[in-house]
Amino acid sequence: ISDKMDDAEDIVTYEEAVKADERRIVFTGPRRAGKSSIERVIFHKMSPHETLFLESTHNVDIHLIANNAFVKFQTWDFGGDMNLEHGVRYQNKVISPETILKGCSTLVYVIDAQEDDYEDSLPKLVETIVTAHKINPLIHFEVFLHKIDGDSMAEELRAERQQGIQNYVSAELSEINGDVLVSYYLTSIYDHSALEAFSKVVQKLVVQLPILNSLLDKLIESCVVEKTYLLDVFTKLYIATDSNPVDGHTYELCSDLVDVVIDVSCIYGLSPQDGAAIPYDQESSSAIHLNSGMVLYLREVSRYLALVCVIKEEYFLKRSLLDYNINCLRASLDQVLSESSDF
Repeated sequence: ISDKMDDAEDIVTYEEAVKADERRIVFTGPRRAGKSSIERVIFHKMSPHETLFLESTHNVDIHLIANNAFVKFQTWDFGGDMNLEHGVRYQNKVISPETILKGCSTLVYVIDAQEDDYEDSLPKLVETIVTAHKINPLIHFEVFLHKIDGDSMAEELRAERQQGIQNYVSAELSEINGDVLVSYYLTSIYDHSALEAFSKVVQKLVVQLPILNSLLDKLIESCVVEKTYLLDVFTKLYIATDSNPVDGHTYELCSDLVDVVIDVSCIYGLSPQDGAAIPYDQESSSAIHLNSGMVLYLREVSRYLALVCVIKEEYFLKRSLLDYNINCLRASLDQVLSESSDF
């Protein structure tokens, strides 16, 4: 799997970096806020503890993420705040701020929640949003209040700091441009909060999201399924889900199920001819029965995409009906992808 990941996350050349019509997610924010850690843990399968030894990013690191039709974009990881005046050097050439922002799909601004002087970064955050919005009004703005690890920050303090940031940014933007929408998330790489937050970030880039959500709604209605997630196998980001509320604990179990399937398949599912290919294909499936009386059921539905259903045991007994409807969903998903590629 590591070789496949390396292929999918190649470093981007300068020509590819400035190429038009590429989706780009830009990470920026104060130094040591955790931008590289988030990017490496989610997209490069790095252990959270290994990020402690990461060196500070100089200028910018650009990678291509190409896992499947939905998770396909460049990540731009800036060392500190983006220089809005002089641009950035990449492979001995300068990329101007205008070029960066015109091609930017999403701007993720990361703030270290544990720093006492975190408020010092807020004027720069507002400046970045205002400048970026003027150049490209279509950018999605996402603010990660990061490093809310375990018991290191009380729940009240997390909520207080998030509310304080929202109030400050909203007040500043209302005086300049009230049309800018900014989303806020509390994140940590030591639990699934960063994955859940980034799932919502990536979903905004999925043009077919309403169709995917509708297909999943039809599935839970037909088979009395409690919850469904369409997961990217590499990152475990959920690309789509049904209209039922998302439960963080349930999503954590579903993403862990993907790990179990891949780990077991690496042991028993690879033949010598497979080489380093990820052991995941159209035959991949798994069912885990929980003590709560629920069943987690995973099926492959497209290239490196997994559908995970949360269903009661009594309804899972009608597995043939569930499998039939999942096959129908898979056919519909293939049609959506085919029409998208034609377009």
